Amino acid sequence: MCGIVGLIGTPWQASARAALETIRSRGPDEQQLWHDGEAVLGNTRLAVIDPAGGHQPMHSADGRYVLVQNGEIYNFCELRAELEALGHVFATRSDTEVLLHGYAAWGEALPERLDGMFALAVWDRRERSLFIARDRMGVKPLFYSTRRGFAFASTLEAFFALEGFPRTLDYEALRDYLAFQVCLAPQSFLRDVRQLPPASWLRWRAADGRIEQRRYWEIPLPADTVPDRAEMLARVDAALRESVRRQLVSDVPLGAFLSGGIDSSLMVRYMAEAGARPLETFTLAFREAAFDETAHARAVADAFACRHHVLEAPAIDAPAFVRAIHALDQPLADPAYVMTRALSELTRQHVTVAISGDGGDELFAGYARFSDEAVRYPPRLGQASGRALVDAGVLPGALLRRTLYGRERVFYRRVEAGPWRAGRKSLGGYLAPEALAACRPEATLQLWRDLAGGMDTASLMRADLWTYLSENCLAKADRASMGHGLEVRVPMLGNAVLDAVLGLPASAHFDALGGKALLRTLAQRSLPQAVWDRPKHGFSVPLRELFNGPWRAAAESALAQCEARAPFLNAAAVRALWRSALAGRGSRRLAYTFVVLLIWLEAHRVGH
Repeated sequence: MCGIVGLIGTPWQASARAALETIRSRGPDEQQLWHDGEAVLGNTRLAVIDPAGGHQPMHSADGRYVLVQNGEIYNFCELRAELEALGHVFATRSDTEVLLHGYAAWGEALPERLDGMFALAVWDRRERSLFIARDRMGVKPLFYSTRRGFAFASTLEAFFALEGFPRTLDYEALRDYLAFQVCLAPQSFLRDVRQLPPASWLRWRAADGRIEQRRYWEIPLPADTVPDRAEMLARVDAALRESVRRQLVSDVPLGAFLSGGIDSSLMVRYMAEAGARPLETFTLAFREAAFDETAHARAVADAFACRHHVLEAPAIDAPAFVRAIHALDQPLADPAYVMTRALSELTRQHVTVAISGDGGDELFAGYARFSDEAVRYPPRLGQASGRALVDAGVLPGALLRRTLYGRERVFYRRVEAGPWRAGRKSLGGYLAPEALAACRPEATLQLWRDLAGGMDTASLMRADLWTYLSENCLAKADRASMGHGLEVRVPMLGNAVLDAVLGLPASAHFDALGGKALLRTLAQRSLPQAVWDRPKHGFSVPLRELFNGPWRAAAESALAQCEARAPFLNAAAVRALWRSALAGRGSRRLAYTFVVLLIWLEAHRVGH
């Protein structure tokens, strides 16, 4: 696991060291820069596999290719054997060297052969071309810019360190952030920086600046029929077992996050079956009973003879909250980020790598919203005319929701702020007129809507994979963990599991008890009843209590600076929302979204 930086033919070469320094926490073991005329590549390394031999940037024996990577390749041993049969000779035991030889052998076909989480870059010194790629689900981030040459980095933070790099806000990123609490690839919060989408590669040629970009993998379409249930369960069980086994490869201490829910508990079960010893598990204990799951986690830890650590959730006061938001490379308004960061800091005191259950809800239908289909909202008499009257201002905006049906009703329920002209979720109510025009509100969450299609359950599950999962859940875990030099692995998103699950029809995931039927059945076979015989309990925080308690001063200080920090916002409307949220009426989630944005802008001066 590492952080990577590259500058090819840019005017910012002198800032390479400063850019690399911004991501030092991602790789505290070693920092290296390589210069060669027009090219600078940098790596800050967390040494997990072959600590003595996997140094980066790594060069091919003939000097043609130079590679940096962030992540882990779990099938590198199989790929190495295949390459050795082709005549390649290896000098290290590292997965990085497998990528280097693999690119020399297979070129742009390399990413589709990889089972792992990765963001990689290869500079071809002879052809003067750069190749970058990102893993299937977007577990590892990769940002790039083609403004005056080519620059790339693991996080947006590195671009703030480039002397003279433009810091202009991307209003379309802001639009989706207000709608969804994250901005979606390919946008970033800087107009001149893009995110490489998941499952994609890009090639840039220095001679003419020409770019070629492709998806190397697509989310499979679901089958029309449900397979035999016993066969299906056996296939999923085997895929999960294989994925966990592969992801246990490590030359440093490894453990697991254990919440006491089905997903993380199954990961611990498969780790125990694979012989992980000692099996270190980590749970965060909350003082608030409604948020605490330590008893359930303890039951799992005892069942599998784990060396269990119960870590007291720290009291996140206002200064700690502000520090956590300042540490983000771009705004992410999932309140669980703050506690995930705290869990990562405490876990890192014991291990370098942690296994997580992330991805289980998205792959196996763990959210009730997946059943919120368009067919549940058929058109009713007068809705179309009512919508026209609301848009014209004849009827009050408070009636907007009642005029929506079908796909638009589902979309409305999914977002916190959107393209409607009136109503409490109208972007226009929170943005200054110039900002509203620049953000193109009609394109709000276009990627999510394209993936959702007709907004049936299967499509809604599909839509979350490259939006909510990649840009919220995985980004949250990446920034929270790598901020403390902890590598988090996600076996639920290993290739074996994706291949076994994504082609199933949505109905395969449901039974009389609701969604997540496959994982629940596997849990019933091998986990304590306390884990699977209870309501779903997400990793969340008591937002209302924090708003009215320790975070209130920091939030209201940021809101008081709204005009100065964010002149593109309607400050009066934002502060009114905050007061409403404190009183328990307005959307606390949207209020938090604005608070995070304003605190982030305090540390990241962005032009408008």
